[in-house]
Amino acid sequence: MRDNENFMLLGGKMEKHIKLENLHIILVEPSSTQCKMIGDQLHGLGANKVRAYSDGKTALEEMLDDVPDLVISSMYLPDMTGTDLVQSMRSDQKLESIAFMLISSETSFHSLDPVRQAGVMAILPKPFETEQLQKALYTTLDFLEPQNVELEEGFVEDLNVLVVDDSLTARNHIKKTLHGIGIENITEAKNGREAMELVKSNFFDLIVTDYNMPEMDGKALVDFVRNESDQAGIPILMVTSESDASQISAVQQAGVSAMCDKPFEIGNVRELIRQIMA
Repeated sequence: MRDNENFMLLGGKMEKHIKLENLHIILVEPSSTQCKMIGDQLHGLGANKVRAYSDGKTALEEMLDDVPDLVISSMYLPDMTGTDLVQSMRSDQKLESIAFMLISSETSFHSLDPVRQAGVMAILPKPFETEQLQKALYTTLDFLEPQNVELEEGFVEDLNVLVVDDSLTARNHIKKTLHGIGIENITEAKNGREAMELVKSNFFDLIVTDYNMPEMDGKALVDFVRNESDQAGIPILMVTSESDASQISAVQQAGVSAMCDKPFEIGNVRELIRQIMA
């Protein structure tokens, strides 16, 4: 058991009480004022092991020397962006699995989508409420120490799951999340067309797919599964950063079982899988 957790038996159920004081955090923020404000909020929530740096290069060097549990970064740094920072982390075997959180006043879809695709715990606005930071920290702890999905029948480790996303970093993040909640048998596809061929020749219990992909997007994949495949009843969870209401509505009408935003909370993913597999 990690030092930052303890448990209490309540009503016959094991309830997890998460403590934050042993969570190792690197904060990357060029503004000394913003750095102090964020640091004070972290300390106020009980996260006391925080190392702060003003640029991405130094932060990366320190990560390699002493790997943290979580990196919290601003979008715009003196030497790179937060996007560059998380992508550098995801391309390094030692740093690729570190939880990442972005704090930014940026609202552009095109600016934020690469960060979402890299797999992040949360994207917080600047300024943000303490409750938003607290929720993101608990999401991080759930990501680091997840609980398995509990199914009424069968075992979650026996599920055959197909993960479809054109981003390798996004697939890796989704796989880590699924592994963390007990799913072991995972097949990957980098777009809908590749997934379609896999569905033709393999049996899957669940498909987890992105929406925006080259060659064949998530909606076209859902259409194929529901109308042309021999496995029309496969539960499909779509994980997407898409914000266009008409696009989302079209996907829902195509027959997706559930939708989840990027970045996603592991607790939400666990509950959605439990519900659609019930």
